Amino acid sequence: MNEEWVKKAINEYSKEINGRIIIVDKNNIVKGDSNNLFIGDTFKHDEIQKALNGENSRRVYNFRDTGRVMYVSVPVILNDEIVGATLISVSIDNIYLEVKHISRKVALISGISMLVTAIIAFFFSDAIFKPLGQLKNAINKVAQGHLEEKVNIDSNDEFKEVAEAFNIMILKLDQVDTQRKDFVANVSHELRTPLTSIKILSESLISGEDFNVDVYKEFLTDIDSEVDRLNNIITDLLTLVDLDKEKLTLDLKITYMNFLLERIYLRLKPLAEKKSIDLELVLNEKIQLKVDNEKIQQAIINIIDNAIKYTQTGGKVKLKLYNEGKYAIIEIKDNGIGIPEENIQNIFERFYRVDKARSRDTGGTGLGLSIAWQIVSLHQGTIEVESKVGVGSTFYIKLPITT
Repeated sequence: MNEEWVKKAINEYSKEINGRIIIVDKNNIVKGDSNNLFIGDTFKHDEIQKALNGENSRRVYNFRDTGRVMYVSVPVILNDEIVGATLISVSIDNIYLEVKHISRKVALISGISMLVTAIIAFFFSDAIFKPLGQLKNAINKVAQGHLEEKVNIDSNDEFKEVAEAFNIMILKLDQVDTQRKDFVANVSHELRTPLTSIKILSESLISGEDFNVDVYKEFLTDIDSEVDRLNNIITDLLTLVDLDKEKLTLDLKITYMNFLLERIYLRLKPLAEKKSIDLELVLNEKIQLKVDNEKIQQAIINIIDNAIKYTQTGGKVKLKLYNEGKYAIIEIKDNGIGIPEENIQNIFERFYRVDKARSRDTGGTGLGLSIAWQIVSLHQGTIEVESKVGVGSTFYIKLPITT
């Protein structure tokens, strides 16, 4: 019954795959043959021998009469013991013929494509390669540091769009390069000034022989002041580096701005009293915003600190909080020296000072307003300024109210 079942199975499967199946026992005696030719005979074949040795095998033979035939053999295993092998042979000549037919079609299509491409290239090479050549030359010059290089293409196609995009990119690179050079120059200058002062004071103390204790204390106090100034510059620079990071994330939390401004007021009141400046806080409305508590405090403190520094002794600084449409407004108003109208648009630039000599006397780094601007911008807000020389300045920090 088993032999009949095996015979039936191999006959059906051989028809399904259109091939021949031979099964032998471990003594190479044929127990099944879909062609019924070798049953009972001893059948030795390279693939059969490999299968009886426990190895799967496959090989393609090219016969004159039947063409290419693939032989596949596998061992028959029962209870972890090889009891025989199965050999399957299938003609694959039709596959080769189909592949050959497809290859001819591909070769024909490739030939036609190459011919068409050659014709197009012949007629349009100038229109294509001339703009590319211009772009290549411009890129090479930019790579050498010539950021003033521009590409001019008169066509109205994609090349012109690429050229315009390239020119915009170069303009921005030039601006960034200029800002970088200015920034490095400003940082160098800001750091050199206190370092020079410290060096001069130190050398004076070293070379001096008849200084009394009061002179030493005066010189050391000046050195301490310059060290503080250096620390302030470095701290502000590190803050700017953090704010410039693309992946900077704000720790946004619901904050009661009234309480936050009260803390700022109490913190800066002693500084104002030292100059006999009246620091006033007006909180008519209760407002809560989603902000980064620490960073928004820093922005507000920087602006109030500036207001105190540039307001004369006996002056007044007023801090006010209120709503205006979809914005919460933090208004900082002083009656100090004011800012010339032509300078207002530049005051948020790094190291920018309206009066450099007076700014250094106040101990500022020239970075406070720039830091405030960046922090407020990160909160999707803005800072507006109104000022008149000799009358005073008003800063409006506008932060969006999110619901």
